[in-house]
Amino acid sequence: MNGLKFSRKQLGIPYAVFLIAFVVVPLLFVSFGLAIITTIVSLFIAYPVAYILSKTKFNKGGVLLILFILPLWINFVLRTAAMKELLYFVGMYKSNSFSFINTLIGMVYDYLPFVIMPLYSVLVKIDKSYAEASADLGAKPVTTFLSVTLPLSMPGIVSAISMVLLPTTTSYVISDTLGNGNVTIVGKIIETQFLTMDNWHAGSTIALVLLVIIFLSMFLSGKFTEAEDESAGRANLW
Repeated sequence: MNGLKFSRKQLGIPYAVFLIAFVVVPLLFVSFGLAIITTIVSLFIAYPVAYILSKTKFNKGGVLLILFILPLWINFVLRTAAMKELLYFVGMYKSNSFSFINTLIGMVYDYLPFVIMPLYSVLVKIDKSYAEASADLGAKPVTTFLSVTLPLSMPGIVSAISMVLLPTTTSYVISDTLGNGNVTIVGKIIETQFLTMDNWHAGSTIALVLLVIIFLSMFLSGKFTEAEDESAGRANLW
C-alpha cells in the first residue's frame, strides 16, 4: 500500500466520470430533443419537395431550387429576427407557452435548405430505369418508392441529418430570440457555463463531448456514403 502513488490527473478521473455521467449526459439527452424533432420535421417537409423538384424539367427544377436557397443569402440573424416579427404578428410570440414551437419553427425555417439540397442532389441522379423496371414487374408506385427510390436516396438522407442534427444543438441564437430564453439547447448550456457560471471545466467538458460526437457522426456518415456508392456501382455494372 505504501508504494501506491496517484498523480493529480489520476485523482481527477473520478470527478470527470461523475461530471460526464450525472451532468453532461443528462443535459445532452434533454438538449438534443429539439434538434431531433427539428431534423425529423425538416426531413418530412424537405423530402417531398426535393422529390418533386427532381421530377420536374431541369430548368424549372433549377429555378425552384434557387427559390428555396435564396433565404441563405440573407444574414442568419436577420432571418431569425424576421421570423420573430412574423410570429409576433400572428400572436404566437406573445405567449411563453409557444416558446418551444416558436423555436422549432425558427430552426426548421433556417435549416430547411440544408436538408433540401443534399436530398435533391441524390434524387436527381437516380436512374429512372430502376423505377421503370419496378413498374414493369408489376410493383405499385408506393412499393417502388419504398423498395427502390428510398433506399437509393439514403446517402442524401444521412447527409441531411448530419447537416442539421448537430448544428441545431448549438444554434442558441434562435432559441434565445424565438424562445424567450425558455428553451435550452447544448450551445446555450456551454455559453452559460463559460459566461454566467464561470465554470470553464464543465463548459469545456460539454464542448469536448459535443466535438467528439460531431467527429463520430462525420466519420459514420462518410462510411455509410462510401458503402452506398459501392453498392450503387455494383448495381450499375450488372
